[in-house]
Amino acid sequence: MVFSSLLFIFRFLPAFLLVYVLVPERHRNLVLFLGSLVFYAWGEPVYICLMLFSAFFDYGNGLMLEYAGRNEKAGLARMVLMGSILVNLSLLAAFKYSGLWPLPVGISFYTFQTMSYTIDVYRGEVSAQRSLPAFGAYVSMFPQLIAGPIVKYKEVAVELEQRLLNMKDGYRGIGRFCTGLGKKVLLANQIGLLWEAVQGMPDEKISVLTAWLGSTAYALQLYFDFSGYSDMAIGMAQMLGFHLQENFQYPYRSKSITEFWRRWHISLGQWFREYVYIPLGGNRKGLLLQIRNILIVWTLTGIWHGKGWNFLVWGLYFGILLILEKCFWLKCLEAQPPFCGHIYTMAAVIPGMAVFASEDLQAGIRLVMLMFGGAPRLWDAGAVWLLSNYGLLLAVCLFASFGTAKRLARYPVIWVLSFFLSVAYIVDASYNPFLYFRF
Repeated sequence: MVFSSLLFIFRFLPAFLLVYVLVPERHRNLVLFLGSLVFYAWGEPVYICLMLFSAFFDYGNGLMLEYAGRNEKAGLARMVLMGSILVNLSLLAAFKYSGLWPLPVGISFYTFQTMSYTIDVYRGEVSAQRSLPAFGAYVSMFPQLIAGPIVKYKEVAVELEQRLLNMKDGYRGIGRFCTGLGKKVLLANQIGLLWEAVQGMPDEKISVLTAWLGSTAYALQLYFDFSGYSDMAIGMAQMLGFHLQENFQYPYRSKSITEFWRRWHISLGQWFREYVYIPLGGNRKGLLLQIRNILIVWTLTGIWHGKGWNFLVWGLYFGILLILEKCFWLKCLEAQPPFCGHIYTMAAVIPGMAVFASEDLQAGIRLVMLMFGGAPRLWDAGAVWLLSNYGLLLAVCLFASFGTAKRLARYPVIWVLSFFLSVAYIVDASYNPFLYFRF
């Protein structure tokens, strides 16, 4: 079931909210758990068993880890933790990288959530959750189940036990949902048509300008698609009494790649930092080990997104840029006017997104080569036609992605306009899943 569908907007969500609000507070975790199972089973009836296994498995592991910690059985605790990590990563690898089965939607996200729970219980940072409905609600919470944000248990532990529903949160949640819906339907889907047009051209028909237009369109499509999903997830969670962290902070405003990755997919970056980078030593053991740690994190980040070589190269590309900035380049950028940093960041990010978007590494490299002079012409009639048809939309997307108009999203009239225009587009649209469903 897709958030940007009439079925979800006018049937599932109102029916669920009505039941959720009417039941006593002590039963809301159970309602959320069961409602999330219905939501997931609508599109993944077979793989709901896999998600339930992950939830039950790590629910039991959490109780065992707390028992081992309370009784000072360090060996048992390490064995349970290693077993949890091994089983979770094995399932993720089997379904995501073997190619033997279709990829279960959301597996990358809920696997990281359950792993963070067992690690935090092992560290003594949280107590084990004894209520199965509460833990099931945490793992399967439908607003963020499919594509995040990745929610660490300790971020919602208190609200799982007790949360208040109030008009203020409901009002803001509705506004956030409508804003995210508009990002997805009115911006991401529309600018994606430009990317599709360029992607469908043979290489000999693509000029340098055309290649840049297409790659820029995909970078904007991915941003509005994914940040739109995050906005909808955060808004719906707020309606339910949960306050999830932000997942995007206008990354295209960044003046460096370091800043960009502090603003883009924040929850994933924090997960790798807390559970991989810092345990490896972070930046505490000298520059050489810090470089090693960055390369490990970004290799894993690339692999997390998919099994194609283009994802691995994409991860290493950004890892190397981050290393160069750590070593010397960031200081050079800080000495320049801010617009120089903006230009550099966009010039580095857009080719990286071109590799990310491509079907395989070879196609990604070809597109990047076309962008940097490998095309027979700098521009042609086709590029001018694309610019004339999509230029205004490109300008609107760039304007919105820089956060220039973010104050407009505070006004209810914008929410209403976004909602009704989006619904008007959805009525005539075909199935339009979010891009991150495939990760």
